[in-house]
Amino acid sequence: MSVPGTERGAVPLSAAVQAGLRGTGVASLSAGVKRLMDAYRSGAVPAAPVLASGRDVAAYAAYRMPATVVATAAAFAEMRRALPDWAPPRVLDFGAGTGGASWAIAGSLDTVALTLLEQSAEAIRLGQAIFAASGSPSLRVASWRSWQLGSAATAGDADLAIAAYVLGELTERQQELLVDLAAQCAPAVLLVEPGTPPGHRRILAARARLLAAGFTIAAPCPHQADCPLAVPGDWCHFAARLQRSSLHRQAKGVELSYEDEKFSYLAAVRPSAGVPDVPAGRVVRRTQRRKSLVLLDLCTADGRSVQLPIGKSRGELYRRARKTSWGDRWEEHVTPG
Repeated sequence: MSVPGTERGAVPLSAAVQAGLRGTGVASLSAGVKRLMDAYRSGAVPAAPVLASGRDVAAYAAYRMPATVVATAAAFAEMRRALPDWAPPRVLDFGAGTGGASWAIAGSLDTVALTLLEQSAEAIRLGQAIFAASGSPSLRVASWRSWQLGSAATAGDADLAIAAYVLGELTERQQELLVDLAAQCAPAVLLVEPGTPPGHRRILAARARLLAAGFTIAAPCPHQADCPLAVPGDWCHFAARLQRSSLHRQAKGVELSYEDEKFSYLAAVRPSAGVPDVPAGRVVRRTQRRKSLVLLDLCTADGRSVQLPIGKSRGELYRRARKTSWGDRWEEHVTPG
């Protein structure tokens, strides 16, 4: 899945993170990254806030913030493809951490008023430092607020509410509360979760609540029916290519210059935000390109999961299929059967 415009500002994310982390040793970051990786991979709801200390926050910025940016940017790009005339002027970022999701949104819009809600004072401090080094006017003037789900403080109103990699840190009841709150605060909601079976299940639960609240799914689903991939052993997820900076590689202790961030997401809107232009299908697995044949695994507009073979004899359709990637829209009608 392509990720356009993630670094529209004069300063790339890697440089802004390094500026914010100035004086933090790689050894300290690596230890913090290992703790975070263990916590995320356990799949358990954390008993204490993940970003509890300055060392945890620094490790998060080096390790998870870049992945959050590319996944959110990819999801937001697909949301805007479904709503081509829509550009939200105000965005609420729930559980913002050090601001990865907001960085992605700002990189896709000329101007946007960002309000970031976060309970960790250390995350707010570092996020502000990273944004100050960004070169982006929208990020430099973003509003950061100390806020916790269930607190008396109001979240505010916006045109888009986002929550990226947040639901997995909450209990099921808290997830419901956050989804309901996002739906109350904005006529458009964007949720991003890890591309794992549990992450997809959380997205499906949120999808059901948003549909019940009168929202329409804009992406990735090309339909409003039950998910055809909600079966044992299967799940809907996508991938965005992340080019690792030298700091990212050192903090994770890896050498490869890139990684593919796997994520699940949901974009939904009320009628006031526009009527989504949904495609005939969505490519939900890697495209299989063979000699004179392309196989597309699609979720279709009538709610089916199908594999579509397109041979070289199909001419222009075959050429388009060869250029189609995992996560892309498929605009051609898919015949049942």
